[in-house]
Amino acid sequence: MESRRQVFSVDLLERHAAKGRGVITCMAAGNDVIVLGTSKGWVIRYDFGVGDSFDTDLSAGRTGEQSIHRVFVDPGGSHCIATVVGGGSSDTFYTHAKWAKPRILAKLKGLIVNSVAWNKQQITEASTKEIIVGTDNGQLHEVVVDEKDKKEKYIKFLFELSELPEAFMGLQMETTSINNVIRYYVMAVTPTRLYSFTGMGSLESVFVSYTERAIHFMELPGDIPNSQLHFFIKQRRATHFAWLSGAGIYHGGLNFGAQHSSANGDENFVENKALLDYAKLGEGVLVKPSSLSVSEFHFLLLVGNKVKVVNRISEQVVEELYFDQTPDSVSSGVLGLCSDASAGLFYAYDQNSIFQVSVNDEGRDMWKVYLDLKVYAAALANCRDPLQRDQVYLVQAEDAFTAKDFRRAASFYAKINFALSFEEITLKFISIGEQDALRTFLLRKLDSFAKDDKCQITMISTWATELYLDKINRLLLEDDAMSDNSSSEFQSIIAEFRAFLSDCKDVLDEATTMKLLESYGRVDELVFFAGLKEQHEIVVHHYIQLGEAKKALRVLQRPNVPNELQYKFAPDLIMLDAYETVESWMTTKDLNPRKLIPAMMRYSSEPHAKNETHEVIKYLEYCVHRLQNEDPGVHNLVLSLYAKQEDESTLLRFLQCKFGKGQPNGPEFFYDPKYALRLCLKERRMRACVHIYSMMSMHEEAVALALQVDPELAMAEADKVEDDEDLRKKLWLMVAKHVIEQEKGTKRENIRKAIAFLKETDGLLKIEDILPFFPDFALIDDFKEAICSSLEDYNEQIEKLKQEMNDATHGADNIRNDISALAQRYAVIKRDEECGVCRRKILNAADDYRMARVYTSVGSMAPFYVFPCGHSFHAHCLIAHVTRCTTEAQAEYILDLHKQLTLLGNEPRKESLADEESITSMAPGDKIRSQLDDAIASECPFCGELMIREISLPFILLEETDEIESWEIKPLNLGAQKSFSLTV
Repeated sequence: MESRRQVFSVDLLERHAAKGRGVITCMAAGNDVIVLGTSKGWVIRYDFGVGDSFDTDLSAGRTGEQSIHRVFVDPGGSHCIATVVGGGSSDTFYTHAKWAKPRILAKLKGLIVNSVAWNKQQITEASTKEIIVGTDNGQLHEVVVDEKDKKEKYIKFLFELSELPEAFMGLQMETTSINNVIRYYVMAVTPTRLYSFTGMGSLESVFVSYTERAIHFMELPGDIPNSQLHFFIKQRRATHFAWLSGAGIYHGGLNFGAQHSSANGDENFVENKALLDYAKLGEGVLVKPSSLSVSEFHFLLLVGNKVKVVNRISEQVVEELYFDQTPDSVSSGVLGLCSDASAGLFYAYDQNSIFQVSVNDEGRDMWKVYLDLKVYAAALANCRDPLQRDQVYLVQAEDAFTAKDFRRAASFYAKINFALSFEEITLKFISIGEQDALRTFLLRKLDSFAKDDKCQITMISTWATELYLDKINRLLLEDDAMSDNSSSEFQSIIAEFRAFLSDCKDVLDEATTMKLLESYGRVDELVFFAGLKEQHEIVVHHYIQLGEAKKALRVLQRPNVPNELQYKFAPDLIMLDAYETVESWMTTKDLNPRKLIPAMMRYSSEPHAKNETHEVIKYLEYCVHRLQNEDPGVHNLVLSLYAKQEDESTLLRFLQCKFGKGQPNGPEFFYDPKYALRLCLKERRMRACVHIYSMMSMHEEAVALALQVDPELAMAEADKVEDDEDLRKKLWLMVAKHVIEQEKGTKRENIRKAIAFLKETDGLLKIEDILPFFPDFALIDDFKEAICSSLEDYNEQIEKLKQEMNDATHGADNIRNDISALAQRYAVIKRDEECGVCRRKILNAADDYRMARVYTSVGSMAPFYVFPCGHSFHAHCLIAHVTRCTTEAQAEYILDLHKQLTLLGNEPRKESLADEESITSMAPGDKIRSQLDDAIASECPFCGELMIREISLPFILLEETDEIESWEIKPLNLGAQKSFSLTV
């Protein structure tokens, strides 16, 4: 607990404040500025903010004794109004903090000003704005003074009491802005009445309106020497007021935003009104305070030479303050109190001295005051620490507990953290058997735990779960009629319990909670909690047991449910509701149809109505056509279902679809053709079998089977073979045999149809091909036309063969002539013709060429090659050029042949060879020379492929380092350079 230091303390501020200018008669304060009025007509200004004082003589030029009746200073300490009386007259002066000389307010001459209402919201240092002064004769005047004008801007008469003329002893004013229009609230007091005025627009219009409407006032008769009105200002806005009246202290709150209508039509802005009887001061009924000041929570009442501090809320005297007066001032006593709203200070004064009353945390014990009065909301608002709040909650809880409002008590107990332990509170409810209140306490207590208190949260949540389950069972046992769950209380507790499970699903232990729900037989809540914990398998299994396929499918369609559950429950779901199950499969992403095959096969094995839509076929078609599924199992299943249908057209369309078309090196279908063939044979789907045989390239089997179904189908199958003429003919012969053997008409008609069939084969079959199929005793006259046509065709073919033989013989003769002419071919070389490589003359002597002996000698010339394009090369130069430009392997081959020719240079060679002899009959040297000719002289090196390949080679090869270095740019040696100066 805090030390019992007094809230209010008194200190002497200024011992000789009057400075010999008489005795102090009045005082006002604002913003650390104190203004005194003396009995000799002086106004003394103390500015404690800057530490100086200023004296002004208002009696100058006036006859007789002059005294300051009242002084007033604004909350900012800049504007001051003082009234001086004496000699049977009175004057009111205005002075500014920056002025050296005051200015008289001439229009107020002869009027004694008792009170001033400052416009606290609009006043500035430069202007008073609209202020109201109240006079001793019951008049109100509006005054505006601007500092720069050095005089009043205007003074207007506003109001005068006519019914009961009394002096205005206190004035206060507040303003608010509503839709950019100023609303005025004015409160004024006389010795017996408190008047309130309010209105929009200007002050003048506000008071003019009261000529036509009743004035709102509160009358408290009684004698008091000095009636006063004070507002307590907080953040530049009055919050409550106090009127020092003859009957007591009338006080209340102020709400300038309220629009409460009073009985007489005025808008009353006073709330929570109360009257403090002077008897509570302990000084007797006849003793009344002589002055009043108001703080946030207290009244400071000047009673004799001491100040009694009364708590505004409890109306109890909490402190008494005494003053250190001089002996000569004790007799006159303390004259009055005033307050400085801006600085939050209070002052008292006697004839010579000023005392400062300081406030030290006056709200520290207000929570106790409100608590004793059972105003709990205000008590909590004034608590400073958790211990204080615990005391408030404890009192609230005990009151509710005593009143047997156990649930409300539980809510307050749950807010206590230190005053009572958790165990003590729970035992209180257990001892009286209040399970509902205990549950309420636990639920509220959960809200107060921090997230780190995981262990406590889990334990309390589990306890609350069991209390919920116990409550549900008690409701069921109270009345058997509630077993149908129709009770409103039962439904309410069920909804509350489910909301609790939703909120606490992350803190409840899964296994423990499920065990509790199961032990109490709450299957629905068990399923609900399993859904919250994403135990989807339990939920789906429950719905399947109830036959609720749609609900189970909705659970499976949730984003966080794995597809494995789809596969697990697919057999049960498709049997419950095939349509909804298939629709669900078709909307589920990443579902593997292969894993659904067992469920689909089970459904397909069940008998179905003739016109019933087969849901499995619908899903498989969706997979195959829309999803482009390539799984063989899926394709085999849909094929098997098609095969069992009476209409074979769907099966044929499926077999004819090329699902793999467009995939490189991929199959055209994904089902197993052997399985499909066995299935179709089993189900007697012959046309489908024919198609499968054909697809497997088993054309003979396809045609044989097709002949059993439809000869036209057999003809179409036989006509599909295009790359094998013999097979195609064989297939058509099978069809022809079948057609001839199956005809039942007369022989002449059979022969006529057979001849017509031959025409359909487009000449593939002849009459002689089908004659063996006819009986031996058939007359040839019936085949006369066909046989003649066949003989004519053969005759044409013989003539064509003769013509082709003649053309071939003529061509062979031409080839022989060309070969003979080739042996006599020659080329003319000019005398100065140069070698394309060494640029030397072709017809030079052969002294430098050792190979000359292996070539046909042409006098003394070196061996050379001449190409049809006109380029000529020495044999040696050509070999060197080709080996340099060709590949490494080809170069080694040429050099090896060159070496062999060089070694064979001295051996004798045959002079002539017949043109028809082959290379194998030549001499070894001629063979090698022929091979070398093929290697280097098959084409001109300058015009053939060798030159084309050289285009892609760089000008300078990587191995030509010397050539590369010769092109390198090197930096100059600047140090070795000499500079020359040029004279112009």
